[in-house]
Amino acid sequence: MLSVEDWAEIRRLHRAEGIPIKQIARVLGVSRNTVRSALRADGPPKYERAERASIVDEAEPRVRELLQAFPTMPATVIAERIGWTRSMTVLKKRVAELRPVYLPPDPASRTAYVAGEIAQFDLWFPPITLPVGHGQTRTAKQLPVLTMVCGYSRWAAGVLIPSRAAEDLFAGWWQLIASLGAVPRALVWDGEGAVGRWRGGRSELTADCQGFRGTLATKVLICRPADPEAKGLVERLHDYLERSFLPGRTFTGPADFNAQLAAWLRLVNTRPRRALGCAPTERIAADLERMLPLPPVAPATGWRSSTRLARDHYVRLDGNDYSVHPAVIGRRVEVLADLARVRVACDGRVVADHERIWAKHQTISADEHVTAAKALRAARIGLLRPAPVSEEVQIRPLSDYDTALGLTDGGVA
Repeated sequence: MLSVEDWAEIRRLHRAEGIPIKQIARVLGVSRNTVRSALRADGPPKYERAERASIVDEAEPRVRELLQAFPTMPATVIAERIGWTRSMTVLKKRVAELRPVYLPPDPASRTAYVAGEIAQFDLWFPPITLPVGHGQTRTAKQLPVLTMVCGYSRWAAGVLIPSRAAEDLFAGWWQLIASLGAVPRALVWDGEGAVGRWRGGRSELTADCQGFRGTLATKVLICRPADPEAKGLVERLHDYLERSFLPGRTFTGPADFNAQLAAWLRLVNTRPRRALGCAPTERIAADLERMLPLPPVAPATGWRSSTRLARDHYVRLDGNDYSVHPAVIGRRVEVLADLARVRVACDGRVVADHERIWAKHQTISADEHVTAAKALRAARIGLLRPAPVSEEVQIRPLSDYDTALGLTDGGVA
């Protein structure tokens, strides 16, 4: 079975680099039919493997203590200090992963970017408490802002998302790229759990990220730990947001926050940058021209699940219950949700469409669903109740029974 990584690389080499199918097959060691199938597919091949704990997990806190005190301590000496008696290969890989965190940073240098080459992404956690309706509020750790800065033009964009879950993060990621109108050839991220991390001396992307970047036919680069210069553009944007955007503002909810943020970013993108000598609006056209076109089929993002609708005709998503038309009780439905809407479909027909609620533990009911449920319950009760007797029963006098039994006024006949 073709791995997700090979599938994504095949699409990038063919669409971004223009390499022919025959050459891709020779480079990757696969058949040409495999390459053609990967190019025709709308989504990545499904592959699931249960995660297994490592034997070095228990020793990691002690390894971190030693590296914090002596960042250059060899792995063999660390093994001696902690009394390690298991495989050295496993320990060396973990030490190589942890060591960069404790080494002193490298000197900074100015980086030049080519048009269409790169865009940096990160999560910003504004120090605010935001109302989300139903009497609830959320902190920045629960409602992060996904930000983007294009390297060549310094074009900035951002959107508040409901959570750091992969479903919401990738939906916001696609929203930013779609609004840009093109795909940068490399997407730079810090070690965000839903995207990937730096492990064993190399970047390691999640399966969801491999499928996402394969659909876009681009690269995703994970920054090394303790290397803030690698995404300095987006870090400076975060500082600018806290100094210029937040002060003096109040927000009524997530929609109001995103509206104010979008208006502020439109203004910011018209301001000249000292490093550029011009505003991002003067360079964005050249940047977009060198980027990749948007894919013909949008990547699958957001929440997607399938379930059989229970008798209470509600489905649960992200801690909230949403009503569904009771006519499809007992049938399998598909739940689809993005940053703004929650939809439920049955056999290709939409049977529920709600605004997504960012509060938690709420029950959202549509009036038409409640009315339909009452009507169906009344109809079912009518079917189960016995029909009333329409004919009247004759009431006979007691003397008729005496005559029938042979009884007379004087005694027994």
